[in-house]
Amino acid sequence: MRNAAALGMIGGILALIMGMVSFGWTEALYRFERLQELTALPENVNLLRGMSVIAPLLAIGGAAMAPYRALWAGIALGAASIAIFIAFDNVFTIFPASMCGLAALLALAAGRPDEPKSHF
Repeated sequence: MRNAAALGMIGGILALIMGMVSFGWTEALYRFERLQELTALPENVNLLRGMSVIAPLLAIGGAAMAPYRALWAGIALGAASIAIFIAFDNVFTIFPASMCGLAALLALAAGRPDEPKSHF
């Protein structure tokens, strides 16, 4: 379970960096009209901004839960992986989404987390 926690934390931190950059970029496009001349606004600005906050929280929260509640951690990490892949939709999402997805599989596959209570 420590492997799932480590992978989820790395994926969450990478998603946090991507989220901060994309949220800041959309805010800069709104504030500075000269930037809109260079590039267009993304089609899904509200989805992008929402997932910039929610997806890293799900990933880091799932990584924190992995040693104790593997089932809920796997669900949170899987949701974060899907949210990262859908919202950001570019080549840079491969690494955080795959790390969170692998951490979700590891957490769900654990019959017994580090705690003696099994979730199945």
